[in-house]
Amino acid sequence: MFFSAGRPHRIDPDHLVVTVDGRGIRVAIKRNARAKRYGLRVPTTGGDPVLTIPPGGRFSEALSFAERHKGWIISRLERLPERIAFEPGAVVPVRGVDHVLHHVAGKRGTVWSELIDGVPHLCVAGDAAHVARRVSDHLKREAKKDLTTAVALHAGRLGVKPAAMTIKDTKSRWGSCSAQGALAFSWRVILAPPAVLDYLAAHEVAHLREMNHSARFWRLVRETCPGSEAARHWLKHHGARLHAFG
Repeated sequence: MFFSAGRPHRIDPDHLVVTVDGRGIRVAIKRNARAKRYGLRVPTTGGDPVLTIPPGGRFSEALSFAERHKGWIISRLERLPERIAFEPGAVVPVRGVDHVLHHVAGKRGTVWSELIDGVPHLCVAGDAAHVARRVSDHLKREAKKDLTTAVALHAGRLGVKPAAMTIKDTKSRWGSCSAQGALAFSWRVILAPPAVLDYLAAHEVAHLREMNHSARFWRLVRETCPGSEAARHWLKHHGARLHAFG
C-alpha cells in the first residue's frame, strides 16, 4: 500500500501508534532514501508493522497514512501464526514431529525426547524457571549437529570446503554464504522436517561453487539434493510458522 510523498520535514520519532478498538498498535518508522511513496508491511516473522517513509515525508502524513490503513494492518496481524512460548504443555515441532514440552522436576538440567503414552514429548529437567532457556539451547545444539552433518555431506559431493559455520536466529534468511565462504543458518530449521534442513545445507554449500542464483547454481543444488523442490515448497508455505516458536 502506497501514498505519494509530501513536503520535506524532519521526522524524529522512530515509531507511531494507531488505536483500534482501544488497542494501541505500535508501527515502526523507517526512512528509505530510495522510496518514492509511503509503504506498509507486516513482517511474517513477527515484530512491529513497518511504515516506510520516502525522502521529504512528514510525520503527520505518516500518521494519517497509518490511520487510513489500520484495518489492513489488523487483518495482516491476525494472519500471523500464534506465538508459542517454550513452556510446559506447549507443542513444538522437532525435526518436523510435534513434541509436547514436559517439565520433569527433581532431575539435573538436561533435555531429551521420550514417548509418553505413545506421544512424543520433549522432556526438560531442572528448575521450572529455566525451561524456556534449556529448550532453546537444546534446539540450537541439535540444529548445529544436524547442519554440521548435512554441510559435510554436500560439501564432499560438490568438492568444496566452507571456511566456517555458525548458527543464528535470523529473521529474513534461513541461511547465508559470505564471500569468504562462511556459512550461517537459522537454528529454527531444526523445527522443520529433515528434508528441509538438508536442502538448506545443500543450498548454501552450492554457493561455495556459484555465488549467485543462476541456472548453473540450481543445477548444483538439484545434483546434491534431489528433493530440493519439495523442500523449497514446504518453506514457502510453512516457513513463517517456525518463527512463532520461542
